[in-house]
Amino acid sequence: MYAKYKSVSLIVRIIIGLAVGSLLAWLVPSWTAIGILGQLFVGALKGIAPVMVFFLIMSAVSGYKSGATNHFGTVIILYLSATLLSAFAAVGASYLFPVHLVLPKAAHVAAAAAPKSLGKVLSDLLTNAVGNPLAAIVNANYLSILFWALMIGFALRLTSKQTRSVIKEISGAITGVAQTVIQFAPFGIAGLIYTTISETGFAGVARYGQLVLLLVGTMTFVYLVVYPLMVFGLTHQNPYPLTLWTLKRSGIPAFFTRSSAVNIPINLQACEDLGLNKSSYSVSIPLGGSANSGGAAITVSVMTLAACTTLGIHVSFPLAFLLCLLTALAATGASGIAGGSLLIIPMAASLFGINNDIAMQVVGIGFIIGVIQDSVETAVNSASDLLFTATAEYADARKNGHPVDMKAAVRAAEHQPEPDDALRDAAPQEN
Repeated sequence: MYAKYKSVSLIVRIIIGLAVGSLLAWLVPSWTAIGILGQLFVGALKGIAPVMVFFLIMSAVSGYKSGATNHFGTVIILYLSATLLSAFAAVGASYLFPVHLVLPKAAHVAAAAAPKSLGKVLSDLLTNAVGNPLAAIVNANYLSILFWALMIGFALRLTSKQTRSVIKEISGAITGVAQTVIQFAPFGIAGLIYTTISETGFAGVARYGQLVLLLVGTMTFVYLVVYPLMVFGLTHQNPYPLTLWTLKRSGIPAFFTRSSAVNIPINLQACEDLGLNKSSYSVSIPLGGSANSGGAAITVSVMTLAACTTLGIHVSFPLAFLLCLLTALAATGASGIAGGSLLIIPMAASLFGINNDIAMQVVGIGFIIGVIQDSVETAVNSASDLLFTATAEYADARKNGHPVDMKAAVRAAEHQPEPDDALRDAAPQEN
């Protein structure tokens, strides 16, 4: 039965969960027991998220290999710059178009006072970061989790390959548990939407539409304006033939799979069709599945600032800048699974003194709108992996006096197999 349940697309299951929860809230608003499903789902996320973030970051740092050649250095700079610029764009959009969330328990659970100055913020950050790592995991102190995961990850680089392999396997196992929890998201979402509608009415749910528009609008602006400017700055060529082709070739399938990891074979085939250097893209594309997370940075920043707006927390420019840095760093460790970026929100929210209970309510809202938000986010993340891998090679070629005509390269790639064919051909090799 579980296999049949998983065989149905997660998007379809979430839509069904939304419909069922809404219908029950309309027909039987007094059956509060239905809301327990939402509480169980959020509780499971609260339990697994700190452990998953700790091992993901620790494993990524311990497995990093220095001395990469070819275009890898340029790719890394592009990945990190794009993620940071995406966070800045999200903060700017949140200032221009503030959104209030519907948090059923917000009136009963007060957020901690927001820090008044940048000095106080830095002081709190340093104090919280060096807390006991075990206590940090138990209490979901994400700042401390991030600090100790980095420290232990760097230390593990000096250990044997077998030790690092064990850490990687543990990280994979914990990620698998998180995937299992997310598989039951439709039941949790049914409970969450039931509680929201029964307590705030359908008018409250309508506010989710504003949040979706802000998220999708920001991601669209970043991919069609910010990223092309980065490409033009490095290649001095019209960036839109390549930008639009990567969106079609990689973004569309990623929109439906909602997983950057699942989309890796498609991106690898697309790189081959463009005639890129295999020794470069065979490393940069898999790495981009987690390290290049501009869409995730937008989601985390927008939803964190929406929570601040809802709770009446003033966010000064220095605090917003700090949020961008923290979000960009954390987003690079986002899991390549559907909804993985949402589990980073509590860490960003803790910067403003928002307690974990309210932060996990925001995560719950993220899963409710995830049918659209996470699909667009994944499309941005995956398509930009392909975009920046190609840009890095073309930029280095131009620097070495051998410029490549990007438009001609895209025209040549258009005659190659379609993404579905590439994915089908790659699947037997993986199995």
